[in-house]
Amino acid sequence: MAERRLHGLQRVLGVNALFSTAYGNVGSSIYYALGLVASFALGLTPVVFVITGFIFFLTAATYAEATAMYPEAGGSSSFARHAFNEFWSFFAAWAQMLNYTITIAISAYFVPHYLGGLFWDALRHPPGDVFFGIAVIALLCMLNIVGVQESAGVNIFLAVTDFLTQLLLVLVGFILIFSPHTLIDNVHLGVAPTWKDFFLAIPVGMIAYTGIETISNMAEEARDETKTIPEAIKRVVIAVFAIYAFLPLVALSALPVTQNADGSYQTLLGLPESQGGYAGDPILGVVKQLHLGALQNAAEVYVGILAATILIIATNAGIIGVSRLVYSMGLHRQMPDRLRQLHPKFGTPWIGILVFGAIACLTLIPGKATFLGNIYAFGAMLCLTLIPGKATFLGNIYAFGAMLSFTIAHLAVIKLRQSEPDHERPYRGPWNITIRGRELPLFAALGAIGTGLAFVVVTFLHVDVAVAGVGWLALGMVIYVVFRRRQGLDLVTTTKVAVPKPVLEKEAEYESVLVALEPRHYSQGAIATAAKVAARRRRGIHVLVTITVPYSAPIDAELPDQELAAQAVIEQARLQGGRRVSGHVEKVRPGGAGRLIVEEAKEMQARAIVMPLPPRQGPTIFGKTVETVLTERPCRVIIQSEPAA
Repeated sequence: MAERRLHGLQRVLGVNALFSTAYGNVGSSIYYALGLVASFALGLTPVVFVITGFIFFLTAATYAEATAMYPEAGGSSSFARHAFNEFWSFFAAWAQMLNYTITIAISAYFVPHYLGGLFWDALRHPPGDVFFGIAVIALLCMLNIVGVQESAGVNIFLAVTDFLTQLLLVLVGFILIFSPHTLIDNVHLGVAPTWKDFFLAIPVGMIAYTGIETISNMAEEARDETKTIPEAIKRVVIAVFAIYAFLPLVALSALPVTQNADGSYQTLLGLPESQGGYAGDPILGVVKQLHLGALQNAAEVYVGILAATILIIATNAGIIGVSRLVYSMGLHRQMPDRLRQLHPKFGTPWIGILVFGAIACLTLIPGKATFLGNIYAFGAMLCLTLIPGKATFLGNIYAFGAMLSFTIAHLAVIKLRQSEPDHERPYRGPWNITIRGRELPLFAALGAIGTGLAFVVVTFLHVDVAVAGVGWLALGMVIYVVFRRRQGLDLVTTTKVAVPKPVLEKEAEYESVLVALEPRHYSQGAIATAAKVAARRRRGIHVLVTITVPYSAPIDAELPDQELAAQAVIEQARLQGGRRVSGHVEKVRPGGAGRLIVEEAKEMQARAIVMPLPPRQGPTIFGKTVETVLTERPCRVIIQSEPAA
């Protein structure tokens, strides 16, 4: 008899899936970060990206070490919980929430700029860009509430396509327009840019790398997480730095710095569309300077549509990040349970999605050109912010939250080296030194200095960012303190909401016949067939019921209706098949049921898999789950056709 160990969270993502997902988030930021950085750094834009790339390397090492130690969702919030206490965990999580909200806003804001550069110029200017961006956010929020299935394969394909396109753009640019002489002439130290603008550009440039949090938040779904997570992070660092180190060189060669009649300097790369620049669609602006002859129009359409698509995916990733973070914070009693409440029908944290989606929409509402302040209405759970509709503000406030979150992550790794020196570390970051018998991770210390200084710069040199960012943090502190006090909890103790236990609490032994079913779709024929097959071999029957969890909800989300229905299916199978029938429930991502069934059959050494024939959908007889099982079958597969089917 084979022994079966009960699963925890579904760990199905390998290195390629983690890398592609993370690069899809990090790689999307070049479509707006390049213009934002160029508006400050001018000819030193390539230098800024090299500096921020080094800081990104340090930050990636921090995330790799801490996530491998604690492979759970949460990123810097999780690190702070283990290193410090629940208060600092909330502080980091609330900064992350700001990151996700601004990710949603800034990605959606640039979608119409790329489309407008191709088809309709009105989308590149207010109010067209604002209305279009809000429509994108609203549509994606609705889709995430409904829980529309997202194809991981499509995301991987687009991420790889995006990387190859950016790489091709670099290669073509170096062949056709790269000019070292132009790059040297672009720089006028202390004048273009001024030293103040140069230092301001560094934290803005860091927004190009904030997607590293994505891998950490997917840690609970990673296969062999102690190896795959560090390897995926390493690949992201190499790929991103390869692009970001060279693409700005091509961009500044194509759109060099020029001097105006009044003596000031500018580059079209950093000028808004109203002044004839390409700040809203910098990559498309670079492509327009390549002069590819007959291929020029096709290249512009291809890059513009690809950029818009990648930015829509990045917007959706921000919404998914918000939904998972809201659920996690509610689970750890960091904010009211109402925000993490799952929709009774769709099983998604719909209230949290609506609230923070609305905040992202409000950050796009433009004020007058002379409006320098920010108006806040602090309600119980909603911060209404009317801000100037400028991408630079979104970029700076994004940097505010990201630098704070990264700094806490670095400090957490330093603290864990001191407080838990003997804890297993499957991955250790580079450059470690020993001081008085204590190991100091130099990469984390340098990273904390870099991100900490960037946080100070973006806060103290931008009054509007300081007001908005500090206001956001203050709002979070009020919510946290009031909620914890009302729950009778202190501010530092970790208290987690009790979640339903698995159907079975002990490890058990299962025999050779596996029956795969879905909630609310009980198949008498499948159980009867399994009983016949098992009877011939005197084997037991194990029923696996899969519950599909949308991407917008955590994989361990509470789905009480579906869980009760799944357990009812198991009980009905026991009534029909007798004592020899056992069963359990597993939660999977859309499209992951087939792979799970195959892995389950291998683990329990099943001799046969029995599945009911699903209703026909599309041109194929079998659904995706059945086709996956048939393709990768480790044993005999029996498809039971129901009379009604």
